[in-house]
Amino acid sequence: MPEPVPEAPPAETAPEEPAEVGEVGEGQQDAPPADGAEANAAAQSTEPGATQLEGLFVEKPPSSVVAVAGMDVTFTAKVDSSTLTRKPVMKWLKGKWLDLGSKAGKHLQFKETYDRNTKIYTYEMKIIKVVPGDAGGYRCEVSAKDKCDSSTFEITVEAAQKDAQEDILSAFKRADAGEDDGDLDFSALLKATKKKKKAQKEEPEIDVWELLKSAHPSEYEKIAFTYGITDLRGMLKRLKKMKEVSKPSEAFLKRLESCYSVEKGKKIVMSCEVLDPNAQVKWLKNGQEIKPSAKYVMESNGNIRTLTINKSNLSDDAAYECVVGDDKCSTEVYVKEPPVTITKLMDDYHVVVGERVEFEIEVSEEGAHVMWYFEDQEILKDKDSTKYRFKKDGKKHTLIILESTLDDVGMYHAWTNGGHTKGELEVEEKELEVLQDIADLTVRATDQAMFKCEVSDDKVTGKWFKDGVEVLPSDRIKMTHIGRFHRLIIDDVKPEDAGDYTFVPDGYALSLSAKLNFLEIKIDYVPRQDPPKIHLDTTGNMVSQNTIIVVAGNKLRLDVEITGEPAPTVVWSKGDQPVTSTEGRVRVEARKDLSCFVIEGAERDDEGNYTICVTNPAGEDKAMLFVKIVGYLMERKKKGSSRWTKLNFDVYESTTYEAKRMIEGVLYEMRVFAINSIGMSQPSMNSKPFMPIAPTSEPMRLTVNDVTDSTCSLRWLAPEKIGAGGLDGYVIEYCKEGDTEWVAANQQLWEKQGYVVRGLPVGEKINFRVVAVNVAGRSPPAILSQPVTIREIVEYPKIRLPRELRTKYIRKVGEKINLTIPFQGKPRPVATWFKDGQPIDPKMVNIRNSNVDSILFIRSAEREHSGTYELVLQIENMEDRASVQIRIIGKDFCDSFQKKIIRQEALMAKCTKRCLIQTEKPGPPQNVKVSDVWGFNAALEWEPPKDDGNCEISGYTVQKADLKTKEWFTVYEHNRRTNCTVSDLIMGNEYMFRVYSENLCGLSEEPRQSKNTAVIAKTDLERKVNTYKEKDMTCPPKFTQPLVDRSVVAGYSTAISCSVKGFPKPKIVWKKNKMILGEDPKFLMQNNQGVLTLNIRKPSTFDGGKYSCMAVNALGQDEVECKLDVRVATDVEKK
Repeated sequence: MPEPVPEAPPAETAPEEPAEVGEVGEGQQDAPPADGAEANAAAQSTEPGATQLEGLFVEKPPSSVVAVAGMDVTFTAKVDSSTLTRKPVMKWLKGKWLDLGSKAGKHLQFKETYDRNTKIYTYEMKIIKVVPGDAGGYRCEVSAKDKCDSSTFEITVEAAQKDAQEDILSAFKRADAGEDDGDLDFSALLKATKKKKKAQKEEPEIDVWELLKSAHPSEYEKIAFTYGITDLRGMLKRLKKMKEVSKPSEAFLKRLESCYSVEKGKKIVMSCEVLDPNAQVKWLKNGQEIKPSAKYVMESNGNIRTLTINKSNLSDDAAYECVVGDDKCSTEVYVKEPPVTITKLMDDYHVVVGERVEFEIEVSEEGAHVMWYFEDQEILKDKDSTKYRFKKDGKKHTLIILESTLDDVGMYHAWTNGGHTKGELEVEEKELEVLQDIADLTVRATDQAMFKCEVSDDKVTGKWFKDGVEVLPSDRIKMTHIGRFHRLIIDDVKPEDAGDYTFVPDGYALSLSAKLNFLEIKIDYVPRQDPPKIHLDTTGNMVSQNTIIVVAGNKLRLDVEITGEPAPTVVWSKGDQPVTSTEGRVRVEARKDLSCFVIEGAERDDEGNYTICVTNPAGEDKAMLFVKIVGYLMERKKKGSSRWTKLNFDVYESTTYEAKRMIEGVLYEMRVFAINSIGMSQPSMNSKPFMPIAPTSEPMRLTVNDVTDSTCSLRWLAPEKIGAGGLDGYVIEYCKEGDTEWVAANQQLWEKQGYVVRGLPVGEKINFRVVAVNVAGRSPPAILSQPVTIREIVEYPKIRLPRELRTKYIRKVGEKINLTIPFQGKPRPVATWFKDGQPIDPKMVNIRNSNVDSILFIRSAEREHSGTYELVLQIENMEDRASVQIRIIGKDFCDSFQKKIIRQEALMAKCTKRCLIQTEKPGPPQNVKVSDVWGFNAALEWEPPKDDGNCEISGYTVQKADLKTKEWFTVYEHNRRTNCTVSDLIMGNEYMFRVYSENLCGLSEEPRQSKNTAVIAKTDLERKVNTYKEKDMTCPPKFTQPLVDRSVVAGYSTAISCSVKGFPKPKIVWKKNKMILGEDPKFLMQNNQGVLTLNIRKPSTFDGGKYSCMAVNALGQDEVECKLDVRVATDVEKK
């Protein structure tokens, strides 16, 4: 389609050089400077008086354009910048807000040029292959500081001619139908078969088209599968649009905008203008009619029809249509959701195995979506797994771990679309304590044997073993687990029951063992009678022989062993009241040879004197106990947390307590409850926040750096683990080999990581160690692996002459000289300097020596400082030498009275007149002459100067001059040879030459002029025209690099490439499974200097197949192909 006709003819301008957006063309070098920030601010300002609406456009796009689908269309706008102080900023908009600059690509292209002669900017917007979705209102807006202008235009899209329908069926047999870019395509749900390929040959038939138009919508997919139509949705939409174009309606004067954007909770208004003011309209949302309500308000004002959506939410993000009879206009509404922030952060947890953990956060909005992660793995809801539970309560979100394990240790994260928080979970193994060990038993035949043990955790299970073999329950052998007690009961003991019995708790490296001895006795016919006896255990909760302390609320259980023959009768009583109940909170449990008194949840009324009385025919025994309910309970928590952890379960009588198992570097708070016979007190005030600290780990890599006859130099690194207590310093200790008494070498803490221990005895073997110290105390020491012998090691002297001093060292008069010469040797070498074989005069040169280097310093260099300096290093009868050549070159001084330092010769002569110190610049060259002249060239030769200025000649400067003008021009600079050839001389002129010599101080004061001149004679010139033979560059297309088979992961963008040559430039066609790829935005085709690339954006498994690339020109064609395999990502690849 031809480009739109501009409203006014453009002014005559010089040829323009196009420049892509974001790049500066050659013609833009004289453009006004761009100020993007000011220009954007001016263009977007809406305050009154902020910008002036002025006619900046010289040429505007036409107000109405009719485009044919599939054709290209270009819009041009021109802006005069002659009156602007800033570069104008152009924006192309669709509707009211959609900035098309962000949509630039293969479908939309923008170009900007500038003519520096007329000061006119030209802006172009080109739409490649127009589609029906491009129809609508557009606006171009230009702004420059305080000026702006805009122009609106309308695009109407017509369907292509009917000859395009001949191949329309094949267009919908591809998933990438370019004619319907942007439409949804469910071709991935359908699989092509061989039958479909046969049906594909019947493209000209109209029966399928008519069949679709007359069929019920429920039969569409069946018809599409039968006839091989994969893009059914696109085909039906195209048919619908063609019907609309074929039957144009004038129902709407102004249609809805192409799209609207609104924030969640705000109001949005959509309006259109109809032709008939009395026309009735229907509003549809995703194809469903909208009924008027408080949320959806429909208004009719003359020709204007308005739909208002109040308090928009995410469900309002949909497609809307306004229907008038058979005509309709549509739009899209986008609802932006504000970011959800986290108002309450996640706490850290420190638990033991099996405890319940709840990570709780609060967000800014109810119903927000929260994602939970463990490390970098997302935690998802799993119906089959009971490990994690998710809880939502308004703005509170909770991740629950029912039973924590050691595998759950790590960092947990909670993410929203506007926030992130994390908490650390630390899980420790339970420490199982044995409260009562099993004891050895000696039983008789037919008696009962009972092994009993008590552990600290009532949830721990275990197994019983006899001589290493697991004991299984039977009619005679029973195993019980009641609370913290585990029992193995063997009835009717037999001789084979004797052996070693072991109880092993599950999950713990612990075992309890005892031995069962079988006592074989003879039956005595005389009945045996033993008086009863009460055996009280005075350990455990008993603080004295007859007093038991119980924390209020805890459980009291007294297991009293009773002996006597026959079995005695047991009676428990509190005061004068006997306790006979076998059930309830206070009860008595009777077992053979054992009486158990239990109080569940001790209360204030349970305090008092308790008596146990046992009787049998042989006698009676009594015991009295006093139960006292007193003590303290301690709790702690992290600062900022609301979760208190109990520290003791048994009574604690002391007023000092040492808390353990805390995390170093974390702030804690503690509180205390007092308990007496009445009950539990209110908690004390929270303690001041405190932080547990620990000593550091030992210092690392302790080594010996140097040893002398009385000292030892040590080096080490900081401890690997320092902790919250920091590091205050180090203590260095030593002792003689064989001694155990360590002596501190430093009286105060040493902060550096190196120390010299002094005053050591010569020849002794000494052990050294270093200890790090902080507020928590001393760390473990770092000890040398073997003792050190205190004796200085003789090392041969060696001078390490720097590389820059190995050649001649040149400086100018007045400059500073500072030479540092490092050396090595033990003991400390004696360094001596010489100049030209004589000792150095300390008045002229300063020397400073240290243990490792020697420094030669001259504050202001003079020419007499030049010479050879030699450093001699001596250790006893060993020595090393190194020499440095220093050369001082001078500079000019014009007036002796203005000079700060006057040479000694001038002072001795009492010079009062102007004196000139000898210049260090070279003299002029000698014998400069023209040795030869030919054509337009002249050859020069000369000799080096007599005076080189006490420095090497670095080059020559050659100049030429015409005898007519006598203006000198430089021909060569820094020419190192004593000859040169001067070219490009003008015919008929006579030239003279002069040469300057040059060294480090500069050019010579005077040049040397050539003794003769060079005359360029005029000659007759004949032009020889070489015949030009044009080379035939044409060649058929030929792929120089073929396509390569590839295997990619679904969802990850990929590209396939090849290269081609050919002239004229061949046309490139990409195919998939022999079908030509259209302008689907999923495929991006590029051609860069013959390198062809097909980019596939996020391919799915249905994008696999054979891809081919064909190049065609007038001389022939060539084609290459490859296979693309798209596989589903595995779990390893996803990670």
